Amino acid sequence: MTADDNKPRAALRRLGRTGAAVHPIGLGAMPLSLEGRPAPERACEVIRAFVEGGGTLIDTANVYCIDNGEIGHNERLIRDCVRRLGVRDRVLIATKGGLTRPQGRWETDGRPAWIRASCEQSLKDLDVACIELYQLHAVDPKVPFTDTLGEMVRLREEGKIRSIGLSNVDAGQLQTAMQHVEIVSVQNRCHLLAARDLASGLIDLCGRIGVTYIAHSPVGGHYGHVELARQPLLQELAARHGCTPYGIALAWLLALGDHVVPIPGASRVQSICDSLAATRILLDNAEQARLDAMARR
Repeated sequence: MTADDNKPRAALRRLGRTGAAVHPIGLGAMPLSLEGRPAPERACEVIRAFVEGGGTLIDTANVYCIDNGEIGHNERLIRDCVRRLGVRDRVLIATKGGLTRPQGRWETDGRPAWIRASCEQSLKDLDVACIELYQLHAVDPKVPFTDTLGEMVRLREEGKIRSIGLSNVDAGQLQTAMQHVEIVSVQNRCHLLAARDLASGLIDLCGRIGVTYIAHSPVGGHYGHVELARQPLLQELAARHGCTPYGIALAWLLALGDHVVPIPGASRVQSICDSLAATRILLDNAEQARLDAMARR
């Protein structure tokens, strides 16, 4: 930590070229609605801590739930919490469509009819007239990509969504999409042990063309966070900076560019508070280079 460790390391980060700006750390709300999820009251405490800590971007999806029987669970939970807390005007809620959850599986469905039905249901579940950022959850290989994008463009033209983003895509898919519509964000899995987008140049590409790169699972996700925390380099740097290994992992991502916004998941207040504190961790050039080398391996 620096002497100014009570001050944010970075100002708000632009969301694509929209003019909107968000806190450098967002909240991945998925853990609040999957198996083992916290009680609604505790989930609201997580959201309260996030907003009180300066957080502004909450990421959700209609399929953040247990199965198709409760599509929209996470969206409704967030709606109820921000309403109860009186903070609706202080957060930007981004959601996604393009998957289904039959018997709890994750399956793509990019059919225009499903995209439209999902978006219109999300409007109801979030209780908004327009979704600020609507992202395609995944490209469906069974449906022409341009057909899926075309329906999202129509939804935007109808005023149902303000901005379009993509999730789980590669550079080629992003460039294809940009030929048809302005893409505001790319949301992919990225952390120090899964940094394919760093090696492929996708993160740099997003920065060059004005697309926000939203890193989900930035501290390893449900299955990888334990392995990440065991890395000797992270433990060394965490001891040096007086933080957790997860804080170092987030600080590394933040330093990749002002267009990068990690969205760590959280189901405990302490977790999201620890994540927000990563904006105060200043890595020097040598430390960043060592972490870059680790990620590229």
